[in-house]
Amino acid sequence: MRVRKFALAALTVAAAFSLTACQSDEETGGAQGAPTAAPAASTGASPSGGPVSGGPGSHSTPPATAPAGAAGAGKAGKCRTADLAITAADRTITGDADNTVVVELKNRGGKDCTLSGYAGVDLKTSAGTLSAKRSGEPVVAGVVAAGKSTYFGISYPANTSGGSGVRITGLVVTPPDETQSVTLPWPGTASLPVTDGGGSPVKIGPMGSAGQGQ
Repeated sequence: MRVRKFALAALTVAAAFSLTACQSDEETGGAQGAPTAAPAASTGASPSGGPVSGGPGSHSTPPATAPAGAAGAGKAGKCRTADLAITAADRTITGDADNTVVVELKNRGGKDCTLSGYAGVDLKTSAGTLSAKRSGEPVVAGVVAAGKSTYFGISYPANTSGGSGVRITGLVVTPPDETQSVTLPWPGTASLPVTDGGGSPVKIGPMGSAGQGQ
């Protein structure tokens, strides 16, 4: 009987110990399995107090740039026929092999403009329209300031044949990159020699190839 009581007492102690161990494991497991707190969301500030690149309130994004090819402030546009006062004068120098007429293009548009290349030049004659040929001189880009002028020359052979030749009645000038023309009185000698070839004896230089006194 004493042995039985002792065994029962031992069983009760073991059960109590087991229950205590289970409770301890549950408490420990609960502490180990607790979720780790998520880091605080970025507020757009760096540790030093400045804005974080790309975060809210960031100023690190580069500013937008103008599209390629956009005209800058003050950039001159092309000279238009309507903005040019075009005149022509005889500038033949005695002793030269060819005669010369110089065409002046004055910028009256109130602002600077660009004018470069070859103008279109046609001579009205008794035999029909005669188009001038380009001299082949290199083209240089240039800006014509408001109120200023640029010049180019027209060279043509003198009529020394003794005959009437081909009578010139007018001059038609079309500025580079334009379709609107200006018709002027012809200021040079009255006629061209009659030529057997099919080519034009009249040649022109590019813009800026002649001076005021040339």
